[in-house]
Amino acid sequence: MIPRIAAPEKTAAWQRELARAITDPATLYRQLGLDSAQLPAALRAARSFSVMAPPGYVARMKPGDPTDPLLLQVLPQAAELAQQPAGYRRDPVGDDDASARPGLIHKYQGRVLLVATGACAIHCRYCFRRHYPYQEATAGPRQLADALDWIARHDDIEEVILSGGDPLMLTDQRLDALITALELIPHVERLRIHSRLPVVLPSRVTADLVERLRRSRLTAIVVMHSNHPAELDDSVADACRRLREAGVLLFNQSVLLNGINHRPDVLEKLFKRLFSLGVQPYYLHLLDRVAGAAHFDIDETEARRLYAELAARLPGYMLPRLAREVAGDLSKRIIGFLA
Repeated sequence: MIPRIAAPEKTAAWQRELARAITDPATLYRQLGLDSAQLPAALRAARSFSVMAPPGYVARMKPGDPTDPLLLQVLPQAAELAQQPAGYRRDPVGDDDASARPGLIHKYQGRVLLVATGACAIHCRYCFRRHYPYQEATAGPRQLADALDWIARHDDIEEVILSGGDPLMLTDQRLDALITALELIPHVERLRIHSRLPVVLPSRVTADLVERLRRSRLTAIVVMHSNHPAELDDSVADACRRLREAGVLLFNQSVLLNGINHRPDVLEKLFKRLFSLGVQPYYLHLLDRVAGAAHFDIDETEARRLYAELAARLPGYMLPRLAREVAGDLSKRIIGFLA
């Protein structure tokens, strides 16, 4: 029997946009009209963790401003190469120890995380997986069948979380096949997609993707990742609207980042904007202490004070939980605030 070969997919608009992404610090400096005094350090830092920023995201940055909060999320800095304080590791959240199969991470009861791809549309400098061994630990085509078999044999698994990289870097065709495979496992009830793409590359929210999530028997949840209100332009609002209208539940995770969003007025504006788009603020994470990102960290006492001020400004339904992920814990560690 001649095996069936899937028809090649046409290059989608989001893929064409991504092909124009900025992939080196010099282009960022030139395009934004920045003083190049720090460029040599940025080039050195980019050798260990490369640059990736879609053009639509760069267009939201303020030209000539080296402190722009969107720029600082993607621009390599000399601080990444400095001696890191104690406690900053290559695997800060214990992914390696929680690996059930290549590309399959099982930390929490009732749910499992599938590392669907190592690719991402943006390289955030604080990324807790910036050192992740994607070549060996991604559920690629050969490992996927084993991962799905593991899920099928564990009938306590009710929810599958697609992560990466970014799972929306998979094409609509590949996502359709993966969702279909998960739908065939009777005890799987929920599909959660963790993705930065609705924010940084909203064209990825295609009509086919929206329709596939709409008709799935699984409860579809998209957890976005926005850290600053300047990220949430009209294109992001439109992507959120179309997902919402398809019945997809929308949540947002933010990371508390020094120099980017560590002020209560910025976070208040972010959470109000998210709520206006139909996105529920979900977690405000303390930084995962990954090697190379110590300059983004904020002291926990300061974070608690900031959170207390946010709680005084926002209704409870707009206030995400302040949390930290600790390797080996059976859930996220919820952090209180100082009154």
